[in-house]
Amino acid sequence: MNKLKLEDYKAILSPKHTYHVYNRGIGGELLFLSNENYRYFLRKYDNYIAPVADTFCYCLMPNLFHFLIRIKEEKVLKEFFKDKIKNPDSSIDLTGFENLSGLVSRQFSNFFNAYSKAFNKQHHRSGNLFSRPYKRKLISDETYLRKVIHYIHFNPVMAGIVDSLENWEYSSYGSIISNKKTKLQKKEVISYFDDLENFKFCHLYPPELTGIE
Repeated sequence: MNKLKLEDYKAILSPKHTYHVYNRGIGGELLFLSNENYRYFLRKYDNYIAPVADTFCYCLMPNLFHFLIRIKEEKVLKEFFKDKIKNPDSSIDLTGFENLSGLVSRQFSNFFNAYSKAFNKQHHRSGNLFSRPYKRKLISDETYLRKVIHYIHFNPVMAGIVDSLENWEYSSYGSIISNKKTKLQKKEVISYFDDLENFKFCHLYPPELTGIE
């Protein structure tokens, strides 16, 4: 596996760009100890990240998570943040929304902090829960994008947690192949594989790349 460059860990989250965002528990600690932990994490994701990014796919594992997202366009971000900028002493330069990327990154930090505080309180622990910094890799190639989608979904099988993708509840795979309503960019995800049947067929086999190489 090729080593990640420093910029792969700290890619700037720019409007209308696509990123693989992922991280794991610090020191190998588990991030989720119950079904409610998984559900709470996804609710907090919906609160903090859905307003600033569209989600293609995701997978939560006992000690790590993966999301493939596209940051929303500039005008949407400005509308979302305009009522939230009330602190003139902020260390982030907010003049004319010149640092939208900084604001988006702060949303992720707030998301992780909110989950960590609740997790620590519930499980009587203290200190950092997630490794730092959280990882974000810019995805600019469609072929690589398909591989990342495949890789993210296949994580539970590769880890030996389940023997088929349908058997892992905390992944977007089930939502994408079902007829249920979803906030995921389902149609676009399927389009990268031509159609739903080919999407399913491709996911029958292990990915050739890890998705973070």
